[in-house]
Amino acid sequence: MMGKRKFILCLVAAFLVGAAVTGGVAAVVSGGAFGYVRVAKSDYDNMAEVYERYGKLNSLYDAVEASFYKDVDEEDMMDGAYKGLIAGLGDPYSSYMTEEEYETWKNTATGEYSGVGVTFTQDADGKFVIVSVEKDSPAEEAGLREGDIISAVDDKKYDDLDVIGNAIRGSEGTEIKITYLRDGKKNSVTMEREKIVQHSVEHEMLEGDIGYISISSFIESTGDDFAKALDDLEDRGAKGLILDLRDNGGGLVNSCIEVADEFLDEGVVVYVEDREGNRTDYDAEDGRTDLETVVLVNENSASASEILAAALQDNGIEIVGETTYGKGVIQSTVQLEDGSALKLTVMQYFSPDGNAINEKGVTPDRKVADDEDTGVDEQLEEALELF
Repeated sequence: MMGKRKFILCLVAAFLVGAAVTGGVAAVVSGGAFGYVRVAKSDYDNMAEVYERYGKLNSLYDAVEASFYKDVDEEDMMDGAYKGLIAGLGDPYSSYMTEEEYETWKNTATGEYSGVGVTFTQDADGKFVIVSVEKDSPAEEAGLREGDIISAVDDKKYDDLDVIGNAIRGSEGTEIKITYLRDGKKNSVTMEREKIVQHSVEHEMLEGDIGYISISSFIESTGDDFAKALDDLEDRGAKGLILDLRDNGGGLVNSCIEVADEFLDEGVVVYVEDREGNRTDYDAEDGRTDLETVVLVNENSASASEILAAALQDNGIEIVGETTYGKGVIQSTVQLEDGSALKLTVMQYFSPDGNAINEKGVTPDRKVADDEDTGVDEQLEEALELF
């Protein structure tokens, strides 16, 4: 992280060379009033560009530091500036993370973290909607449930999905207050964070010997856990399979590819392209299950779950439910020298047939809404009828 003094010195240096350009070199004041060094014109141009780009930011910093009614925390100010820079992209999936936020974010990929046991997504209106609650978790015991809208954490409001996720996670044994909306009514609960071990795969045998596997998210263990569940159902004589990706907000693409590999012969599962059109393929290996399969999706199926659904659909597997969320972009996360990190959207996903997913989603072959008031899972019933 560039500190205030270093940041200002860079800007001052750029400013001072402004009147000293002669031919291909520039003179910069240093080491006293009459001390000069010569630099290449390209270096001068770079410093001038830095001043032009960040001079206003420095002026704002000086104004706040001089006049704000409270003491200024320099580190918080600069973190806010970095976050604001990335927020200016208007991309909900790109973000700057402090070192602490990044460490917490990395832990979630393993499926083990300290928190309250909720999985949520950000809808088109920017609201944080709970899509699942872990069994026997603090969230379940506190009465939180799917569909609740998180409005504040410890009385603080957020607009970034990763940042609010980091705020909810924390040290085991610490307390957290979550304010949420249900049917338009505001509620608050205070819980104690616990170590949460996610179980992303659940399976059972339904009537008629139809196997059922649900995947709640794609974490490191998902591929192996799915393979075990599929083997178990096949050993028990399953005649068909329902793969439930509803309310699956995504996760690790590699885990998604591992699951797709169980359904597809050798070939492309998904490919990505950057803004220059450079393409990278993610492939399945040869060998797949012989079970006739139907996939369930809904509006909360996002990212990696959409990749899987699109790949299976392009390969003739029927999709039932509602059009998916439409997050078809890939983020690259790079740790910076000071331990902080930049998560930046760098590529877009396409199905094997070249269909874009981002902002479009996956349209089911059979559109079926689930009416919560009936007490019947209409989407599951539709899938079962296909067998």
